[in-house]
Formats: sequence, structure tokens, C-alpha cells
Amino acid sequence: MSAVKIKESNYQKEVLQSEKTVLLDFYADWCGPCRMVLPIVEEIAEENSEVKVCKVNVDEETELAARFKVYSIPSLFVLKNGEIVNQSVGAKSKEEILEMLK
Repeated sequence: MSAVKIKESNYQKEVLQSEKTVLLDFYADWCGPCRMVLPIVEEIAEENSEVKVCKVNVDEETELAARFKVYSIPSLFVLKNGEIVNQSVGAKSKEEILEMLK
């Protein structure tokens, strides 16, 4: 399964109401570190059916970025039952991201 693009319109259903652990990636197309993390996030989405991987373009979804207090990108959040249980800022390796999901 590929990463789900999150907008204000599907945030409630896809993230808050998800029965799976959610990895939420805040990114921008122009951001170099974000482009480094994107293939890793997509790979995690393909390999881990027990995790829902979602991505939010901060340029398109400024209200969601503000709600999560995203000041730097890439910003990764792990949510369980709609609650943030882990978060990180900056480019991370696949191993570091997988460790966040535990």
C-alpha cells in the first residue's frame, strides 16, 4: 500500500479514526531533506501493512501543519488511536523511522 495523501477533508477519517498506527510525514516538494525521506516513507508503506503511512504537503495544508506545530520539515509523527506517541524533525534513516513506530 502506498502512502495516503492527507488533506483537511480526509484527515479525520484517515488519521484520527485509523485503527492502525499512523506515520504522518509533513513535507514540501521543494525541500531537499524531504525528498531524501520520501522514498523511505514510501518503502515503509509498501512493506508494513500494520502501519498506515500518510503524508501532508505543508504548502497545501497550512492549517494541518499549524495544528501539529510543524516549524521545520520533514517532520514525522506517529499516532495511535488519534494521539501523538512519537515525533521527530529532520531527515531520518529507515531504521530510525521504524524504531519510532515501536
